[in-house]
Amino acid sequence: MKKSIVYLSLATLFFSLLLATTFQTNSAAATKQSNVDNPNKVIEKSVVTSPKNVNPLLIGASIPDITLKTIENKDISLLDLAKNKPTIFIFYRGGWCPYCNLQLGQLRLIEPQLVELGYQLVAISPDRVEKLQETSAKNNLNYLLLSDSSANAAINFGIAFQVDSPTVESYKQYGIDLEKFAGEKHHILPVPSVFIADTTGKIKFQYVNPDYKTRLSSDVILAAAKSAITAK
Repeated sequence: MKKSIVYLSLATLFFSLLLATTFQTNSAAATKQSNVDNPNKVIEKSVVTSPKNVNPLLIGASIPDITLKTIENKDISLLDLAKNKPTIFIFYRGGWCPYCNLQLGQLRLIEPQLVELGYQLVAISPDRVEKLQETSAKNNLNYLLLSDSSANAAINFGIAFQVDSPTVESYKQYGIDLEKFAGEKHHILPVPSVFIADTTGKIKFQYVNPDYKTRLSSDVILAAAKSAITAK
């Protein structure tokens, strides 16, 4: 029975990696050749207008040295954070998103296993600090939430896109005001993503899906974390 579960997890991981690879292949057509030659370099700082056109950092690249705000409103460097222990970075759209809250709750359940493997779990969103506090309390989270209200991290990870005005107004009809959540007027969101980085800041695994309704399952994240921790 245990072997069957292992085979199933590996098969699921392979399928998810295949989806991510397919997305990378499609988006690579819009990426300059120098991005292939130097995966650490963010070529285009301008923000795209469609989640399908983002150009995420690739496996082997280094995470950017970006400073964000903690739930206690303290500055923290992502690179310094990663130096402490291998890190799983989860980018989510915000506490207003039901798919994000579902994912955050599922991650809470596997956090003890990730910690046992030696990881720390970090979730990043455009939400301002006060909204992070609400999300943490609502979902009973113990792991680290960080505010990327300027969208600087999302932009430098290559996963940022700007929500068009009709969609911004449409969200307001459902009680979702992006400006109030972020405390900024940029209307930038991250494509939901998972990046696993080692203690040097090098990306060992990444999953980016422009369909915000499709999230990497906790089982697959756990399998990817186990694989990344043993990879040289």
